[in-house]
Parts: sequence; C-alpha cells; structure tokens
Amino acid sequence: MDLPASLYPAAWQGGLLIVAMLGLYLTARRAPWSRLGEATKLHLVLGFAVALTLVWSMKAGVQPGLNLHLLGAMAATLVLGAWLAVVSMSLALLGVLANGGIGLADWPVNFVLMALLPVLIANGIRRLAERVLPAHFFIFVFVVGFAGAALTVMLQGGIAAASLALAGAYPAGFLLEEYLPFFLLLGFSEGWISGAVITLMVVYRPDWVAAFDDRRYLLNK
Repeated sequence: MDLPASLYPAAWQGGLLIVAMLGLYLTARRAPWSRLGEATKLHLVLGFAVALTLVWSMKAGVQPGLNLHLLGAMAATLVLGAWLAVVSMSLALLGVLANGGIGLADWPVNFVLMALLPVLIANGIRRLAERVLPAHFFIFVFVVGFAGAALTVMLQGGIAAASLALAGAYPAGFLLEEYLPFFLLLGFSEGWISGAVITLMVVYRPDWVAAFDDRRYLLNK
C-alpha cells in the first residue's frame, strides 16, 4: 500500500516521522556497509531496489491509500539480511517517489509501514523458526520462505489497516469487510513468489542468501 500522509492527523505524521528518522539512524549505524564492497552484495541490494520499485508501481486500489501490491520483504530479508533489506527497500521507496507514486511528505509514513515494519516482522519470523523448528532445508524453504512471506504481508497489512482505523482515516468495519480479506489472496501470491525466488537462490546460489547456512541446513541431513 502506498499511504498518503494526509490520511493521518498531524500528530500521527510527526510520530511516524520520528520513528522513520530513528529507523534510518539505526540502519546507518548497524548496516554492514563494508559488505557493499563486495560486487555481488552491492548488485543484490541494488537489484532488489529496482525490482521492488517496479513491483510496488504495479498495484490495485480499493480506495485512496488502500492499494495492494506484492511486498518482497521476506525475500529481501533472507537474501540481504535485515539491515541491508531496509536499505534496499528504502531505495525502492525513493524509486517510487521519483516515479510520482508517492509525495515527499508521504515517504516517512511508507518507510515505517512498508519497509521498516515488514522487515522487522520477516526477521522475527525467521529467528523464531530457527529457535523452535528443526534445522532442515525444507523448513527454511517452505516454512520461512513460503509461509513466512505470506504471514509477513498479512501482518503488515493488518497493522497498517489498524493504524488507518485508529487514525480515523477509514472505519474499522469498512477495512475489515472491504480491504483486509484481500490480504489473504495477496499473502498466497507473496508466499509462492517469494518462496520460489528463495528456493532458486539456495539451490543455485546459496552464497547469495545471507540467512542460509550450508552447515546448518544441509550438513549430515
């Protein structure tokens, strides 16, 4: 969803701007910038940014601010790691801004709800799966790559919709009946596409996937 800042009261916009600035500060401090000296990692970050810019530009709308499109957060997080995924998705948002998809005032709102939040959700799902599930190749691919991607987009959509309801932009009943059900279908699509991308990469280029460890998922299996 490409959220206009005008849907939120001034107090909300100020709060989201502070969260966005904090997120950018932490990203600048903690992102492994030295890894970008590797040509492959830099190409992956920029490749995801370009791909997500194109994907986010293709969307279907229900009402102003209630757009639907694939997210790509889980794939970016697994391949790049959480902090570089935020960097790549931030660049994608700049691409959407340059294309006129959002205004400059809308960038902080969308950064928080479309980049920072979904990466946090995706990374949390990955870490939870590593903690409670067996270290197995199919767990990584199907539970994290497929199901995790679907769950990420559904949770992100639910939280963003809740923020719109709490901010008074749309009635909660309208969002529950006319908007949130679409995230079930979107989650299915997100899961299959993200899962397919991750599967191809761990099979043919496992060294490109930051979250995948051959010793953990393949050794003695």
